[in-house]
Amino acid sequence: MSKFQELSDLVASMQDDFDKFYDKKNKAAGTRVRKGMQDLAVFAKATRSEVQEMKNSGM
Repeated sequence: MSKFQELSDLVASMQDDFDKFYDKKNKAAGTRVRKGMQDLAVFAKATRSEVQEMKNSGM
């Protein structure tokens, strides 16, 4: 379950920057949002690969 917690923490860490960008129109927060989304994409790709590998190896 640690992978889920890692995902949850990653999403939660972006909340303030989302609020600052969308609500307060802070452009610097938009840069941090894009960085966070890139980190999320990297995490998703790695997790997909791990799940596929485990599935194919029979766990």
